[in-house]
Amino acid sequence: MAGAILSVLLVAMVLLAVSVVESREPVRAVIRYGLLGLVFVLVLIMLRAPDVALSAVVVGAVLTGLFLYAVRGVGE
Repeated sequence: MAGAILSVLLVAMVLLAVSVVESREPVRAVIRYGLLGLVFVLVLIMLRAPDVALSAVVVGAVLTGLFLYAVRGVGE
C-alpha cells in the first residue's frame, strides 16, 4: 500500500514539475512550485526522513515567499 502511495506521489511530482516549467503566468508557476514542495515533503515523510522533510518545509516556505515578492516586483 505504501509503495502505491509513493508511486502516485512521485508521478504527481513529475507532473507538477512539468506544469511549473510550462506555466506562462509567473504567479501560477510559483503556486505550483509550492505544491511541488508540499508533495516532495510528503515523499520524504513516506521515506521516513522527517528531519529532511522539516528542512524542505522551511526552505520551500522561504523560497516561495521570495519568488512571490520577486514576481510582484516585476509586475509593477
